[in-house]
Amino acid sequence: MAELPTPDLPPARCSGRFTISTLLGMEEGGRGPYTPTEGSSCDSAQPTHLSSSTLCTRTFGYNTVDVVPAYEHYANSKGVGDPRRGRPSLADLHSILKPDPGRRHTPVSDLQQSNGLPEAGPEAGLEEAEGEPGRDSVPEPVRFGWVKGVMIRCMLNIWGVILYLRLPWITAQAGIALTWLIILMSVTVTTITGLSISAISTNGKVKSGGTYFLISRSLGPELGGSIGLIFAFANAVAVAMHTVGFAETVRDLLQEHNSLIVDPTNDIRIIGVITVTVLLGISLAGMEWEAKAQILFFLVILVSFINYLVGTVIPATAEKQAKGFFSYRADIFAQNFVPNWRGPEGSFFGLFSIFFPSATGILAGANISGDLKDPAVAIPKGTLMAIFWTTMSYLVLSATIGACVVRDASGSLNDSVAVGSPGCEGLACSFGWNFTACTQQQSCRYGLSNYYQSMSMVSGFGPLITAGIFGATLSSALACLVSAPKVFQCLCKDQLYPLIGFFGKGYGRNSEPIRGYMLTYVIAVGFILIAELNAIAPIISNFFLCSYALINFSCFHASITNSPGWRPSFRYYSKWAALFGAVVSVVIMFLLTWWAALIAFGIVIFLLGYVLYKKPDVNWGSSMQASSYNMALNYSVGLSEVDEHIKNYRPQCLVLTGPPNFRPALVDFVGTFTKNLSLMLCGNVLIGPQKQKMPESRLMADGHTKWLMKRKIKAFYTDVVAEDLRSGVQMLIQAAGLGKMRPNILVLGYKRNWRTASPQSLEDYVGILHDAFDFKYGVCLMRMKEGLNVSRVLQAHVNPTFEAAEHPENGTGSRAAPGTVDPTTLASEQQASTIFQSKQGNKTIDIYWLFDDGGLTLLIPYLLGRKKRWGKCKTRVFVGGQINRMDEERKAIVSLLSKFRLGFHEVHILPDINQKPRPEHIKRFDDLIAPFRLNDGFKDEATVNEMRQGCPWKISDEEVDKNRAKSLRQVRLNEILLDYSRDAALIAITPPIGRKGRCPSALYMAWLETLSQDLRPPVILTRGNQENVLTFYCQ
Repeated sequence: MAELPTPDLPPARCSGRFTISTLLGMEEGGRGPYTPTEGSSCDSAQPTHLSSSTLCTRTFGYNTVDVVPAYEHYANSKGVGDPRRGRPSLADLHSILKPDPGRRHTPVSDLQQSNGLPEAGPEAGLEEAEGEPGRDSVPEPVRFGWVKGVMIRCMLNIWGVILYLRLPWITAQAGIALTWLIILMSVTVTTITGLSISAISTNGKVKSGGTYFLISRSLGPELGGSIGLIFAFANAVAVAMHTVGFAETVRDLLQEHNSLIVDPTNDIRIIGVITVTVLLGISLAGMEWEAKAQILFFLVILVSFINYLVGTVIPATAEKQAKGFFSYRADIFAQNFVPNWRGPEGSFFGLFSIFFPSATGILAGANISGDLKDPAVAIPKGTLMAIFWTTMSYLVLSATIGACVVRDASGSLNDSVAVGSPGCEGLACSFGWNFTACTQQQSCRYGLSNYYQSMSMVSGFGPLITAGIFGATLSSALACLVSAPKVFQCLCKDQLYPLIGFFGKGYGRNSEPIRGYMLTYVIAVGFILIAELNAIAPIISNFFLCSYALINFSCFHASITNSPGWRPSFRYYSKWAALFGAVVSVVIMFLLTWWAALIAFGIVIFLLGYVLYKKPDVNWGSSMQASSYNMALNYSVGLSEVDEHIKNYRPQCLVLTGPPNFRPALVDFVGTFTKNLSLMLCGNVLIGPQKQKMPESRLMADGHTKWLMKRKIKAFYTDVVAEDLRSGVQMLIQAAGLGKMRPNILVLGYKRNWRTASPQSLEDYVGILHDAFDFKYGVCLMRMKEGLNVSRVLQAHVNPTFEAAEHPENGTGSRAAPGTVDPTTLASEQQASTIFQSKQGNKTIDIYWLFDDGGLTLLIPYLLGRKKRWGKCKTRVFVGGQINRMDEERKAIVSLLSKFRLGFHEVHILPDINQKPRPEHIKRFDDLIAPFRLNDGFKDEATVNEMRQGCPWKISDEEVDKNRAKSLRQVRLNEILLDYSRDAALIAITPPIGRKGRCPSALYMAWLETLSQDLRPPVILTRGNQENVLTFYCQ
């Protein structure tokens, strides 16, 4: 813990309390910049001038770097670089505090002004509507509460022409009982969706973007982006639908009075364009004017509804009775309680599909989430209240009109008869009306089953119902006209799709999307001019249902992942109810219009595929990310219970790449045969003091991972800090991996500079190979003629293996130069191309399976050959043998390979493997090991051991003689490789193993050097751990 800088203030007495700064000052022999002024303190018992500063208010009266919990530490809107608003870093608290002259003094006026409370800058003012008195700030944006912002808006959007024109007819067809069932089924879906919206919107701060924002931040950009685009488009077209509904009603009124402007179709276009232009003007005037217009529409609808209820209790006139209205009658209610199906749409699901769109519209409040005072409170409360009250209105309407109006009526005053007249059939006879003739001929023009304007006929004053229809259509059109640009603006700002960013610009204090309004207006006018929306209407309903399904699935998915970040303050939801709502929404999509459902799914899948392909650089903490972790965790734990079997063996590689971008060929080679098959882990040993290297490790890890992703290598990156290379690799070998997903092969580059490197580095390199065998790892060494390390070409930073002056060619550890490259630069650097990224054509892959290592020498080339770039290469297998048994040995190897089903059919026996090599090649080998010989002659063993005490890598004369045959074999094998495989695409060979403690490291490296020198193709020296990796059994 260390002290904060303090302003120069009058001294105050400390109450005998030691501070860390006092102790640090004693150690460093002076007062540092963080040492408080003499005796300064924030003791609550003795208040000082400092008690009004952030030094005290940030804590509980103790003058320390540590701060108490505060809102601004967690808010995204905190000012960057403002030390007063952020918590101290771990280094500030844990490490030795270094002087910082820039932070030494803070103006008292600043300290007194802040009082340790969150400071509302321009952005904070916009998002939180908070400001400080007396401060100049941006104009306060208009914010709505749950009634005006959500409930009224949702009720207006839910109510529509179906309330007035279709619900009486549905009641006649399905009966009151089934009509209520249809209403409750529809409301069940919308209520579950409302509960899901409530849960999602209370799980963190909701900004503008409405439905798109909720889905995208919950499920991720893939599904969120696709549904956001089609939802915005659906709202834009819905503007046209509702406007045309209004225009048709006006057109019908004009027709009744013979006052058409041009003709029925063009009148709809003219009235529609004029209407949507007026609505656009209201929207552009600002959200405040739009809200006032919505309240006006709401009042009109309420008055029309009250007018209808009043009309049901007014005694029916003869004219109304002729049309089937008889006020409340129990026998009418009883008759209309049961269904009476008529016409092609006379079925339960047929009527359900007609009614269900009238239950939608619950997202109208959520769509303007950015304009609400407190979305987390307003969206749940307003949405659920809107669903409740609109449901009550639907139930009341169907019950009341079903108890007042008979199904069939002629409308003729001449059909009145005396009660009980003979020949009269039907319920109306008991009320003095004979509608038998028109009922039998199915020619009745009035009654619930025939007259769509029954509500207007029942009401106390008919024109008020017409006004209600106008209010319902215009309010829905206005709500959609506002929703579409708001959702689209958020989508534009996220830049998930190209060419739409232009429409995301906001204007004014509410950041109104003026360009989005104009785009919505153009789309709406285009569909209004078509004047034929019967084909597009089902698609729009399906788009809304698609949104409901994804909202419910978002809630279910976020709950099922058990993410600690899923903590909605709204508790009255169920993940299984949300799943049920999602499934039912999809089912209803197909019940409404199956072909429209397929179109909706097709568009969603196309947009989903685009975002998956582009992989936008966004991180919203979605439930998909949480699900990925859950799946990985569950499968990894489950894998621990699976017994290993040779058939399921996979080469899981720990690749000592150092920084992966330094050795791209090594990365590409392993990445080629492990992609979509097995684990690849790039290991880097940072050599040096832990205190110095840990910051570098944290800084560079992300950059290396991004570099691998950009190169399309499916691998992990990990690094360790160690004092030397060998101990670091030992850490990686022991600790890398998770459960059964642990490396079983160590892959590293060949150390080209072993002759000039420091002797200890040579000893460490060979020691790493011994360590790998000790831990039952297979070993794979890769040598390329041009080398593996391209760090000098990149000139990003020097990466010597052990010493700064050496050529870094071992493919393992790294020491970073002072100028370390930042992760962004590292990930964006130009990718170096390698041989493993190009097609190899009709070359050969030559496998020298000289010793039986369990089959790893065969398996890796086989996996490589399955890839497209290597698919045309022919694989040849070379094995050692005796000249007098060549045919028998070849047949045996061919038979064995056929049982392995590897597809290797070309087998060559090398009978001359034990021939003596050429003298000049023998001399070259002797010259190679000459600098590393002890030249001990005939000295006794004790003397030799004493000579080797400080140089264990050196070779005694006795070791040269004992291993002479083995050494000459490597020379001879190199001659064979040059003869047979000079033009191969790749050479895989089983290397010799040097016995630990018996074979000096210099001698072993001389063998590997001799075996693989002067070869143009890449050479892969592969040695398994002597356990089978291939089997020809089925169990």
